[in-house]
Amino acid sequence: MSHYDYDKALHFMIWGQWDDLLVLMVRTRDEFLSKKIETFLHSAYYPSKQSEMLESHEALLSYIDHAQATTLQPSFFT
Repeated sequence: MSHYDYDKALHFMIWGQWDDLLVLMVRTRDEFLSKKIETFLHSAYYPSKQSEMLESHEALLSYIDHAQATTLQPSFFT
């Protein structure tokens, strides 16, 4: 998986760029990231309860944090 997908997802979430987050959801190869983005965007656009939106937001951030920690960082000095 591309480490840049996680950076982009985090950037788009912080700045509220939902359209770009949707494009990333479609283009990423990480199916878990795609599903987490889908769940978050769905709960953001069709909120039935605020707690569901907050839970999906936290789940997406938690996954991005985990994925960034476990994905190898590109090394420019090798």
